Amino acid sequence: MTMTADIRKLTLIVQAVYILHATSILLGYFTGGTVLSAFLFGMPSIAAVIINYVFASDARGCFLSTHFAWQIRTFWYGLIWTLAVGVVGLVFSVVLFGFAIWWVGFFLLSLWVTYRIVYGWYMLGKGMAVLDWY
Repeated sequence: MTMTADIRKLTLIVQAVYILHATSILLGYFTGGTVLSAFLFGMPSIAAVIINYVFASDARGCFLSTHFAWQIRTFWYGLIWTLAVGVVGLVFSVVLFGFAIWWVGFFLLSLWVTYRIVYGWYMLGKGMAVLDWY
């Protein structure tokens, strides 16, 4: 396989991962679940993370490696921040504003996850690397 064919194949894989993550996000927006729970625990996103890990090493030295890293970090940072918001909200739920921490924190995390998937997909469409400035 030529280098161009490899890049095309990897581009399709990155595109598929963005589609899987976007599917989870949309399921969160349009079903009874939440965006964050659909993104972190939905089957499309779990499949996307597995695909990321399987193919990420193939993209080393290519602009697509930034997309693989971006997608993987989005998932894991989303999970870590969700746990942090959950714990802080739980601690403060005894004084009743923990519920506000949960609501605001999970809402902002849902927006952050949506932004990262949309921005990454947009940059892929332009054929550019993702700037990982968080």
